Amino acid sequence: MSIDQATVKKIASLSRIAINDGEADAMVGELNGILKWVDQLGEVDVNGVEPMTAVIPNELRLRDDIIGEDPLTAGGRRDDILANAPAAEEGFFGVPKVIE
Repeated sequence: MSIDQATVKKIASLSRIAINDGEADAMVGELNGILKWVDQLGEVDVNGVEPMTAVIPNELRLRDDIIGEDPLTAGGRRDDILANAPAAEEGFFGVPKVIE
């Protein structure tokens, strides 16, 4: 797969990025180089390699979930919080409809 200037201009247009012809020509070379590198990655034999999410082992550091320890953040303040909402209904924030 290779990319031409028309494709670069279409991608730029869809991304709402203004580019001139010189910039589009430069991007053609860069994007084709990236695609060539991705093709090279596809040639790597990964059979028997375990999938991983990080190169070093990670552990999530979570705090103990102790309810009621801090009176300001311990919960049970729904009504206080909703008192600041412009619209609230049945314990939830009311928001205007986004999609008609």
